Amino acid sequence: MIQAIKTFALLGGDWVLYILIALSLWGLAVIWDRFLFFGSKAKDAELLGNKISELFAQGKLQQIQKMVEKSSSSEGIILREGLSNLSLGREGLESLLESRKIQEKLALEKNLLVLGTLGNNAPFIGLFGTVLGIIKAFNDLAIAGTSGPTIVMRGVSEALVATAMGLLIAIPAVAAYNYFQGRIKRSMLNADRLSRLLLAYAEKKKR
Repeated sequence: MIQAIKTFALLGGDWVLYILIALSLWGLAVIWDRFLFFGSKAKDAELLGNKISELFAQGKLQQIQKMVEKSSSSEGIILREGLSNLSLGREGLESLLESRKIQEKLALEKNLLVLGTLGNNAPFIGLFGTVLGIIKAFNDLAIAGTSGPTIVMRGVSEALVATAMGLLIAIPAVAAYNYFQGRIKRSMLNADRLSRLLLAYAEKKKR
């Protein structure tokens, strides 16, 4: 068992680099997918945020319904669901809106766990590759004897590439994760605000 571990350690860290490259491509694919997804909702959400409050204050329900009818934003989808079920009463409508908000939040958070995991673990994977590379470099030095300082220095230099690669993956993954989480938070806060306006309108209409 110990011999098998030693043999594995002496393989070096080159194979870890291939794993890191695959993870970086995965992370880039998730970032690109989320950018397209959020970009398709941004303009629509901004328009709703600016107009809906005024229309509710003026009691122009038909105009609101037209605005959210083809909306692709989470806020519009949630509001459309509520407008279609005003007859449920306040408690039923509130439960429906909460359920829809949860559903939309899950859609917004799709694959973000990948970015969070990469941000937290890619540096450790890179460090693991570096440690394996240094082990191999010192083993090569032991075999080469006093004539091998150049060998070990080259080996250590190559091993450090894995750590650099891990950081290169982690930094944009964390930045993108935080950015998307901020977008989700703003979207859900806006959806909550519009839901409260709808509930207030439904209560007023009931009276």
